[in-house]
Amino acid sequence: MSPVHTFVNEVANEVAHAHDETRPLLHDREAHPLTHSAPPTPLPRTQLTTLCAIRLADPIAFTQIFPYVNQMMENFGVATNPSQVGFYSGLVESLFALAQLMSIYQWARLSGKFTHEIGRRPVVFAGTIGIGLTTILFGFSKTLLGVLCARFLAGLFSGNVAVMHSVLGELTDSTNQATAFPIYGLCWPLGIIIGPLIGGTFASPSTKFPRWFNTELFRTFPYLLPCLVSAILAFLSVIVGYYYLDEVYYSISYGATTHNDDILRDEHPHTARSLLRIPVIRSLCASGCALSFIGTAFDVVFVLFCYSPVRTGGLAYSSSQIGYALAVAGASSAAIQLFLMPPLLRTFNSARLYKFCMAIWPYAFLVLPVLNLLARANLEDAGVGTGEVVNTRVNAFLWIGIGCALAMSRVACLAYSLNMILVKEYAPSSSSLGTANGLAQFAQCLARAISPAFVSSLFAYSVDNCILGGHLWVILMVALSFLTWTLSASVPEAPDASTINKPTPTFHDI
Repeated sequence: MSPVHTFVNEVANEVAHAHDETRPLLHDREAHPLTHSAPPTPLPRTQLTTLCAIRLADPIAFTQIFPYVNQMMENFGVATNPSQVGFYSGLVESLFALAQLMSIYQWARLSGKFTHEIGRRPVVFAGTIGIGLTTILFGFSKTLLGVLCARFLAGLFSGNVAVMHSVLGELTDSTNQATAFPIYGLCWPLGIIIGPLIGGTFASPSTKFPRWFNTELFRTFPYLLPCLVSAILAFLSVIVGYYYLDEVYYSISYGATTHNDDILRDEHPHTARSLLRIPVIRSLCASGCALSFIGTAFDVVFVLFCYSPVRTGGLAYSSSQIGYALAVAGASSAAIQLFLMPPLLRTFNSARLYKFCMAIWPYAFLVLPVLNLLARANLEDAGVGTGEVVNTRVNAFLWIGIGCALAMSRVACLAYSLNMILVKEYAPSSSSLGTANGLAQFAQCLARAISPAFVSSLFAYSVDNCILGGHLWVILMVALSFLTWTLSASVPEAPDASTINKPTPTFHDI
């Protein structure tokens, strides 16, 4: 008998003896992956690669506008000074996350409701095609209202990200997720590298590449080409997915070999209310929301910190220097996901590793004001009034410090993938996985929609009023980071079959 058949029979015997919803989706055998001798299930490489290609459409479409959105606002004539440009461009960027927040649970619920009728593939494809079409609409927009509408629609379609998480959960099991989840986690850092490169390279092509694009179309719509390139990539990913992404449930119904050890538990899907009554699901949603708030805040405030003059609490770095730092951070994030996370997942309990990553955030924030103090001391010693650090040795130390802060933040960002793994482990049934992922992603999108405005306002208030030397924002963000770690501490490290997925009793139950 093959190892896969042995493994499936073993799971079937477990389900036959304990077919109830008080057990986690990944059983006690999975809570201690190092203690069982079952061989790893072969990783569905073609399926995983195809899913990752589809997943890239979202971050590419989201970030390709960053290099040119400020110039776009100036061209529209909606702003008369730089602060207004920042306000409107921030509004355009935030609207995407707000629309995603409104739709993400609905996409997940749709996927769970029609899983056995149409499968998850049509839902994934529909959302990705929608992202491509609305990105083209964005390129054709010539007014602020048109841009906002296109961005809002793109956010609505991007809500299908929770469905992709569910597909990943169905393609993998506990024996191969240590490899699969880090690879899938590469999609976001890779997307935020590719997206800005597309936007920065292809914006205003009539002036950059007059030989090929000096036409009336691209002179009238100078930001259409990067949108077309992003949309074409999204459409190509759907075509690839149509041929290579199989519907997991269909293969099970015909008795084919599966990579998913959870599908044998075929219960009716839970509602959002019943899932939120499960303590561990509540903990994962709450800590995921806090994680997204802190992680987004760090990315926003890092740019503000680097751009601000030294005497007002920053480093007075140019846009090119900031862009270089962010590009290096994106590349390092991809390397960490690919090379560091798999051995960590094979060595440590997922929940324990989750808490460790959350505990890093306070120290990532604490490094930044130290760098400002070092820059201020150099300015005083040099006696310059330009607001820039001119000492080469000090600049080298500053870059080392920036590298440390960004490295800590990228390691802490592993918590995103770990949260996704834990949601899969503790979902009460396979049919509820889509809804559980929808709740988790809804919580994270909620934080991502609020965090930028909060932290940028806090930074401006601290600097303008010179509170604690302009570093009040550091104290509050460190405090919020410790609160985030506290929320993650309630996630259990080893599933307890008697309590882990048992809903909290209500008055009606009593």
